[in-house]
Amino acid sequence: MLTTKAMLAGRAAVLAAVSLMAGSAGAQQSSTAATTLTIYNQDFALARSTVDLDLKAGTNEVTTTNVTRQLEPDSVVLRDPAAKIPFKVVEQNYDASIVTQEWMLQKFEGKTIDFQISHADAPPTIVQGRIIRADNPALIEVNGHMQFELPGMPLFPASTDGLLLKPTLRWQIYSPKPAKLAAELAYITHGMSWQATYNVVAPESKDVTGSERGDIIGWITIKNNTGTDFDDARIKLMAGDVAKIRDTSTIRLQSRAMGLGAGMGGSIGAAPQVTQQAFDDFHLYDLNRNVNLRDGETKQVQFMQAADVTMKRVYEYDGSGLASMAYGDSYHQTDTGWALGNKNKKVNVRVEIKNAEANHMGMPLPAGRVRVYRRDDKGGMEFVGESMIDHTPTEETLKLAIGSAFDVTGERKQTDFHVDTRAHTIDESFEVTVKNQKSSPATVNVVEHLSRSMNWQMMKKSDEYNKRDSNTVEFPVVVAAHGEKTVSYSVHYSW
Repeated sequence: MLTTKAMLAGRAAVLAAVSLMAGSAGAQQSSTAATTLTIYNQDFALARSTVDLDLKAGTNEVTTTNVTRQLEPDSVVLRDPAAKIPFKVVEQNYDASIVTQEWMLQKFEGKTIDFQISHADAPPTIVQGRIIRADNPALIEVNGHMQFELPGMPLFPASTDGLLLKPTLRWQIYSPKPAKLAAELAYITHGMSWQATYNVVAPESKDVTGSERGDIIGWITIKNNTGTDFDDARIKLMAGDVAKIRDTSTIRLQSRAMGLGAGMGGSIGAAPQVTQQAFDDFHLYDLNRNVNLRDGETKQVQFMQAADVTMKRVYEYDGSGLASMAYGDSYHQTDTGWALGNKNKKVNVRVEIKNAEANHMGMPLPAGRVRVYRRDDKGGMEFVGESMIDHTPTEETLKLAIGSAFDVTGERKQTDFHVDTRAHTIDESFEVTVKNQKSSPATVNVVEHLSRSMNWQMMKKSDEYNKRDSNTVEFPVVVAAHGEKTVSYSVHYSW
């Protein structure tokens, strides 16, 4: 039976053996430099680093551990960035079978090893057990009996072969003559993602039109689930809908050999803040600083801040709730009660912000979540709603739906309806009433969908309207404080 001192010595021997084997077999273990990461919205990243090659004439064995556990092996590019030294990658092997307790148990299936049993009031003891099955669940034979759990902490022999502490790329590289160079290594890895979030702080008061001035802060949240730490990494973020085939066979943890083609690279000079530039048909954001990004870590970086931004609060009442539709020439709907069953009384609230330099903004904004806060009369902030935005270019308007108004409500009723099937016509009338119990006036857009037929004509109206699309109109009306406003109209359909 082993003593505690002997067991500790055994563990040290295991670690020493692992470290030795990671660089054994005559392979050249490359040194590595800091990694540059370009992270995409679709849970993958492009990683770029350098591999120091000291090549002799003929075939060379080279390994590097500066890769992730979710690397796409057939995406790897290894090249001379100066294109001056001719070398050829004859074979590549990728091994992500990092040593774990489960891996070791499987390796010793059918064999007998030591297990350490801890005791609260006594030194640990050692028992021997034969691993009949390593998982689902483990089945161990101890003292002639089988049990469905490990009897203690497994202690493996220090001479175990084939151990890896990190994912490893191994190359056979042919060089016609001796050469030394810092080769560029690039590859695609899964398990890396980023998203943008925005905090909008609106003031306590606003004018009658709903315009007000507030502040916006944008954050980038980066998540690293690649299984690898990145020290002092340069981070870039690609925004846009980049086409990426999701083929699970390319991210299985297995080895494969291949020939490699052309490479990729590029750099951007340092700057004091996050910058962005158009890149191909997308936008590339550069944090312009190096960061440590640990496996399993979520990191946040502020990338934009704008003060004194003009924003507009918009109230919208859509009594029918119908979506815009496309119609054929002969389409018509003659059911009297069609689109009347919704009985919606809620008035939606929206915040609109123009993403323009004149509005102290003007940076293309990546898609993300926008949270809206409002200051109270004492200067404190309260959360009042959130919305999602898509990738938004400059000069476009952010439209943030943040909820329904408490003190502004609507009611819609049909006041007349007539169908003439011989003449192929329908005549219909509505009254829409908006009530405002707030202590200040409210501008409300009353939205109506003229959807019984493709052809329609407004015959009567109490207020002017704007045409949103071929079958949607909106009446912008001001509702007095503690008052109400009724919009009425009649429409003639034909088909």
